Amino acid sequence: MKKGTIIKVSGPLVMAKGMEHANIQDLCYVGDMRLVGEIIEMRHDVASIQVYEETSGVGPGEPVETTGEALSVELGPGIVSQMFDGIQRPLDTFKAKTNSNFLVRGVNIEALDREAKWAFKATKNVGDIVEPGDIVGTVQETKVIEHRVMVPHGVKGKLTAIESGDYSLEDVVYKIETDNGEKELTMLQRWPVRRGRPFKKKLNPDKPMLTGQRVIDTFFPITKGGAAAVPGPFGAGKTVVQHQIAKFSDVDLVVYVGCGERGNEMTDVLNEFPELVDPNTGESLMERTILIANTSNMPVAAREASIYTGITIAEYFRDMGYSVAIMADSTSRWAEALREMSGRLEEMPGDEGYPAYLGSRIAEYYERAGRILTVGSEEREGSITAIGAVSPPGGDTSEPVTQNTLRVVKIFWALDSSLAQKRHFPSVNWLTSYSLYLNDVGKFMDQDLEVNWAEMVQHSMNILQEESELQEIVRLVGIESLSEKDRLTMVIAQQLREDYLQQNAFDEVDTFTSRKKQLYMLDLILSFEHEAREAMRLGAYYKEIVDGTVALRDKIARAKFISEDNVEQIRALKDETKETIYNIVAEGGMTQNA
Repeated sequence: MKKGTIIKVSGPLVMAKGMEHANIQDLCYVGDMRLVGEIIEMRHDVASIQVYEETSGVGPGEPVETTGEALSVELGPGIVSQMFDGIQRPLDTFKAKTNSNFLVRGVNIEALDREAKWAFKATKNVGDIVEPGDIVGTVQETKVIEHRVMVPHGVKGKLTAIESGDYSLEDVVYKIETDNGEKELTMLQRWPVRRGRPFKKKLNPDKPMLTGQRVIDTFFPITKGGAAAVPGPFGAGKTVVQHQIAKFSDVDLVVYVGCGERGNEMTDVLNEFPELVDPNTGESLMERTILIANTSNMPVAAREASIYTGITIAEYFRDMGYSVAIMADSTSRWAEALREMSGRLEEMPGDEGYPAYLGSRIAEYYERAGRILTVGSEEREGSITAIGAVSPPGGDTSEPVTQNTLRVVKIFWALDSSLAQKRHFPSVNWLTSYSLYLNDVGKFMDQDLEVNWAEMVQHSMNILQEESELQEIVRLVGIESLSEKDRLTMVIAQQLREDYLQQNAFDEVDTFTSRKKQLYMLDLILSFEHEAREAMRLGAYYKEIVDGTVALRDKIARAKFISEDNVEQIRALKDETKETIYNIVAEGGMTQNA
């Protein structure tokens, strides 16, 4: 290691001279306490280093050692079910080693356990020709995740030794004869966090990701490999929406990055996830979850690194052929860390003090999401779905972080504080949100459910938009001024809002809704509309329909609480709807054939 000398300390930014041998993105050990840092700027022989630990007590004259390597993550068995900080230090191990509830400075711990033994099962044989990305064996990491050991990048040749057995991460598991001689390889890999892992081809993300949240799956769907932004003011429910998606989405693995958020929110995750049963596997959610906790009281520079740590781990599992979802909560706190470092570097500020490169950094992150064909001879398909919460000050979505994010992502779930105040959750505003995947998902769902799903969704959205226009008239001149047809539209829209879109995250049944149940529920409300409009055409009055269907509408409202095992009861309500409205028409002196 080569050394320099500290000449200036400004919060998390340390400047050191005598660093002409170093490069940008090199990892450093700063000061006598050997704090972890990364070089972010070079001017002649002076390096500017962002330090990932608290720098109080560090002063000029102390040494800086550069490792010559970039900030990297360790990849291998033992990642899943763990909780790391922003630079991949395992927090449970850290606490045990330091006997402290807080991050003790200068303590360096290996990210993955070197002592643990893993049962490696070889899937290739001696003599096989392998290339980067090929799977040479598997390890059952958790009950639901099979860790696929891949040939690292830059290694290609013939397997000269491989054997099943119990190995630790640093044991030689297989050997490959390359053009440069024989290489001994372990199950452990390292990868620089700021460099995306390579892939063969990017595919169109057209397969929907089921979240179990009706407003999202129906009106603003996300696909496997898509990218979404969830902007909203304080208290609008961003974190709960992300928790719900992390719990119930039909992906193989979830990486949850708590970036600069409150500690109690990460505590909720830690308390809830182990107890919750994954509906797809029947096992604990932690069996397929990786947590990266960088809460608001942790060093600000590590907040900037945590996003990259998360996406690099996600890419590693994507390369195994898994579909991965990464939640970043919240990218605004990450952008604030960028702003702080930029200010200390005395860079020219952009909008609202953010650095001029904010847009390109956000794009760089979201572009690492996607559905891909992996490198290697086996051509697996994997995907990363990126969902980022944005916390605009005062809920103002015209601020730079939200606007730069919306330029990159294709989904905008606009959380509305007025809906949250009315206790309507998820508080996704159906008039301002959008999803550019709607057509692709509509085609998929039409085939999958064998109904005209896209048409049902469009018709429902039209009703909600019409209600918004009618509410303006009602506010001006009262509901009595509306025609009977328009007043019925208001009733149907209320059913859609309260009985379909509103969902209770804390109710055992309503917290998650399958595709089949979503179809049945939406079809039931639209059937009620169809029958009611037909009754009006045959001469029934609005008041007769509304008064005569009180009990029926109450049953429709409670359909959301019918469990997944009994969804056929919702189909039975559709028949009851026809019968009830037929009787209203008949009692009015009409007949169905009149």
